Amino acid sequence: MPSICFFILVILVCSLRAALGADPYVFYDWTVSYITASPLGVKQKVIGINGEFPGPILNVTTNWNVVINVKNDLDEPLLLTWDGIQHRKNSWQDGVSGTNCPIHAGWNWTYEFQVKDQIGSFFYFPSLNFQRAAGGYGGITINNRNVIPLPFAVPDADITLFITDWYTKSHKELRKNVESGTNLGIPDGVLINGVGPFRFDDTIVPDGFPFLTINVEPGKTYRFRVHNVGISTSLNFRIQNHNLLLVETEGSYTVQQNYANMDIHVGQSFSFLVTMDQNASSDYYVVASPRFVNSSWARATGVAILHYTNSQGPASGPLPDPPNDYDTYFSMNQARSIRWNVSAGAARPNPQGSFKYGDITVTDEYVILNRPAELINGKWRTTLNGISYLTPSTPLKLAQQFNISGVYKLDFPNKLMNRPAKLDTSLINGTFKGFMEIIFQNNDTTVQNYHMDGYAFFVVGMDFGVWTENSRGTYNKWDGVARCSTQVYPGAWTAILVSLDSAGIWNLRAENLDSWYLGQELYVSVVNPESDGSEGALPDNTIYCGLLSPLQKDQAQRVKFSGAPSISGSSTTILVLLIMAFGAFIG
Repeated sequence: MPSICFFILVILVCSLRAALGADPYVFYDWTVSYITASPLGVKQKVIGINGEFPGPILNVTTNWNVVINVKNDLDEPLLLTWDGIQHRKNSWQDGVSGTNCPIHAGWNWTYEFQVKDQIGSFFYFPSLNFQRAAGGYGGITINNRNVIPLPFAVPDADITLFITDWYTKSHKELRKNVESGTNLGIPDGVLINGVGPFRFDDTIVPDGFPFLTINVEPGKTYRFRVHNVGISTSLNFRIQNHNLLLVETEGSYTVQQNYANMDIHVGQSFSFLVTMDQNASSDYYVVASPRFVNSSWARATGVAILHYTNSQGPASGPLPDPPNDYDTYFSMNQARSIRWNVSAGAARPNPQGSFKYGDITVTDEYVILNRPAELINGKWRTTLNGISYLTPSTPLKLAQQFNISGVYKLDFPNKLMNRPAKLDTSLINGTFKGFMEIIFQNNDTTVQNYHMDGYAFFVVGMDFGVWTENSRGTYNKWDGVARCSTQVYPGAWTAILVSLDSAGIWNLRAENLDSWYLGQELYVSVVNPESDGSEGALPDNTIYCGLLSPLQKDQAQRVKFSGAPSISGSSTTILVLLIMAFGAFIG
């Protein structure tokens, strides 16, 4: 009865909010737990949400408020992070170790955030303890408001695909291997939407694997939202005999271009329009295969089936060809060809190109060099500018809120220093409303990918070799795409520009899970000196840990409802009447 009453009250209050013209609220109640699955024919524990693997899709619209009560039924602490969601001036909802204490096993916590002034395709996943290797991920689709037209004809349907390298070892075994300096090695397979490959080759794929069938109708156009939610492998995505018309990536509409295939690196999301314009003599292959690897990786190929309703038979023959496995030049040129659609409106009516980022003066410059794992104090660690991030017991954001000194230092160097690598909790001291240039220099032998929470940044340049001041002459200062993740090729650099207009402490990290887990992350502190209340307040359901543990009270399990806009005058009267009516109903 209490849960039924809760949801009746939610309906009543939501009706009031709608009557008042406030931005809508949507409510979710999730339980994160282990479930048993056999995506590659071997039973294993995976992380599901409400028993689903992959988890549910958050399908919302620009400016909606999202309230998600998360119950942790795992056997270890949990945080969910919302990759690409720009929690405007509210890093409290970020779901990473620098901003939140973990949700203890058996506890729950309620995330509340607004998808303010955003559109596009993103995903969420667990951010602690290598858990993403076990699942726990799902999609986030943010739709345009009705008053903002799409820059293309409305598709007939939306299809979300999660592509990921996958290991049959548990995430706990994998993290132990990484800690001991053992490489992840070749994945046991590549999954598409949590299942293994179609049996495209009897010598590679054993009989009995479950696989994905995508049912489509001839002549219709579908929007495919494709997310690489893997842990370390760049994947090439393609659909046999079908063009991929790129229209959006991570919250930005792009110049519309056809591709036969697309390299999708770890942590990246793309939207393609695909028209079912082929004859239906057979089904077609949908493929996600590893890039920049040798033939020993052949078993790690994800294959789904595109099935026309009038198909005459199963798919057969060889898979559609990928690009040359070792051609990083092809991949880089493809990445450079992705451009911002400066004439399209997105979250607001004004064109995306109205923010003329190329005319803004840079206030802060960082050249960030990564290196492969090395021994620091007897442990395998990865570094950025010679510093391996040391996670404090007290989250950075809480330490800042309570003025606790000694938890972190605002001294992250703007270039590699001539000193031994070390463990440290060193932050970038960002300038509020400043304009930061970050150059990622990759000294590793594999593609490395980087993500920044809370922001979209402009990818303005990438090239092979070592970045120099003269490299700025190659920057795209007009229509470089704005996104939240970018790849850096081995022996190469990538440059981004970001406007620091959102106060908070924001995570900047490697998306390659092994690199991230061993220390390739840092945080950017952006403080509004005017303290005008524009930054989100400390949530009343904050979990405390570390030096603030004494503030934590025992947590009663509950579904929490809060975050309502302030209501006054006649609106208060309406709310009181609603609550009185509700009380009479349950009495």
